[in-house]
Amino acid sequence: MSTQLDPVPVSTDHRHELGAADCGSGVAVNVPAGAGGGVPQRSVDKLHEVELVEVVDAELVDDDLPGGGAVAAYDPAAAVLAALETDAEAHLNRIRPDKTRTGYARDWQLWEEFHGWLAEQRGIRLPLSAVTVGTFVAFVTWLDEVVEAAPNSIERRITGVTSEARRRKYTVPKEATEAARRTLKPLKLDKGRQARGRGKAAAISPDDLRKMNSSPREPSRSADTPGRRRTYVVPELARLRDRALNTLKFAVAGRNEEMSELDDPHVVPTDEGLKIHVPSVKGRPGRTVPVTYGEHSDSCAVRCWHAWLKAKAEAGAEPGGPAFVYVDQWGNLGAQRLSPDGVGRAMARAARYAGMTGRRITGHSGRRGLVTTGRKRGKRVEKLRAQGGWSANSPVFWEYVAEGELFEDAATDGIGL
Repeated sequence: MSTQLDPVPVSTDHRHELGAADCGSGVAVNVPAGAGGGVPQRSVDKLHEVELVEVVDAELVDDDLPGGGAVAAYDPAAAVLAALETDAEAHLNRIRPDKTRTGYARDWQLWEEFHGWLAEQRGIRLPLSAVTVGTFVAFVTWLDEVVEAAPNSIERRITGVTSEARRRKYTVPKEATEAARRTLKPLKLDKGRQARGRGKAAAISPDDLRKMNSSPREPSRSADTPGRRRTYVVPELARLRDRALNTLKFAVAGRNEEMSELDDPHVVPTDEGLKIHVPSVKGRPGRTVPVTYGEHSDSCAVRCWHAWLKAKAEAGAEPGGPAFVYVDQWGNLGAQRLSPDGVGRAMARAARYAGMTGRRITGHSGRRGLVTTGRKRGKRVEKLRAQGGWSANSPVFWEYVAEGELFEDAATDGIGL
């Protein structure tokens, strides 16, 4: 014989007692009715054991609509093709030459850096996936006017960014790459631009540093400078940063990557000057080196560092952050650390604004200059090697040593000529 079941509302709160008086909005559960309308205790216990699940909002689709109620059929051929596509992309990336893969990764880093610069200029950060005619033309202009890259380098950057964007499944319109190359075309005909980046970096001396650190905040216009080209007027905060960066870079024979990764806690004041822990980059071991007070305020790394640190704090920088950060064209302090390329550009720009255009001065010039100047002043080779973190058998280091010793006991000196 069947038992009559009556619906009893059950609260979704596990702690709520069941009873005949329950009539709120709950979950209607049919339970056997006992004498007097009561609910058997074992039924109550069972109901308390019910585990509640998360309620998910969903939209019902009308079966009458096109595609409504239809279940997508599994297509094994499509699944295999998709898997092969994924495997092929991974394989092609693996067999790509290391130099190409590294170069494209660097190109993408520059694309990211460009977006940071653009955000400072326009007040809004665009997604990296925004590869359009506008962004690509602006990227080429930035590489030419801000980075001052050679036209051939810019052309390679366009290829690298295009390849990396497509690898990330971003859409790269054909008209965007065409516009970028049309923008580049007249730049490739400029002989001054063609000469960018050629030859070894020249060494700089303390005299050069003083000229750079006292240079004007904007370059003087020369006959070979196109009138339409925008010039960058260095804000005072950026000038203080560059003074500290360039003198400190010379003093520790720092690489661009090392100076970029330097943080405030890495620079420790002492009675003698500064004790600096140069961080490890690209698998090279870090090193701790001394920097003493200089004889001249314009080339003293210790004084320049303290002046920058004070200005940075007054501008609102949090203590313990990156040693060198971006400063926008209006003199506003950024939070992002200066990139390795930005480190190199700071030295090249200071040299150009000081009128030192007869030599190729890059971010590497300070590193070379410490060794050549040190040997001319009689500094021990081992001291110089340790300061810059060169290996004992580094051919580049010994090339710098030979340059510094070129006129020491010269073959023509003192022979009666």
